[in-house]
Amino acid sequence: MPKSSGLRFDCCLPGVGLGRLSLALLLTLAWTAASAQQPPASSDAWGSIAAVLTSPRCLNCHPRGDHPTQGDAMRRHRPDVQRGPDGTGVAAMRCSTCHQERNQDIAGVPGAQHWHVAPASMGWAGLPPGELCRAIKDPSRNGGRTLDDLVRHMTGDALVRWAWTPGKDRTPPPVSIADLAAALDAWVKAGGPCPN
Repeated sequence: MPKSSGLRFDCCLPGVGLGRLSLALLLTLAWTAASAQQPPASSDAWGSIAAVLTSPRCLNCHPRGDHPTQGDAMRRHRPDVQRGPDGTGVAAMRCSTCHQERNQDIAGVPGAQHWHVAPASMGWAGLPPGELCRAIKDPSRNGGRTLDDLVRHMTGDALVRWAWTPGKDRTPPPVSIADLAAALDAWVKAGGPCPN
């Protein structure tokens, strides 16, 4: 009687030989594995991306005005800093005066490489999902980036990646960096569709 891994298959499926059962089992396992690796639908993908972009970790540095916000409550930044001409503050109050290359948890000050406020064209606090999507895709508003550039920026930039290790009393985005990368991949493969 044919056996595989000590299990008897002929008793369960009369008339089905081991070869056919093995092939069926392999096909089922392959289909299951492929299904598990399928990217999310593009609307689900955009929902995951938007959840990150609208979290305090992103919005605090993407204000539509000249003043960043801070903390999970997104209060106006104290001290009262401003974006400045290059996004790194004004002469007397540069971002780098307080924000170093890593978190300073004792002082409660977050930090990452090249800390700065996003350019005014990239201010998206308060935008509805569809408008946010169109804004980040627009090269005239996103720093001249293509969709592939956006993926590299959102998954590889040190300042962006800081959001997932924000230090004490700060909540990371509600989507992991790995899940964001998967959502971006699915969204880009679908052509970067935006909701209405």
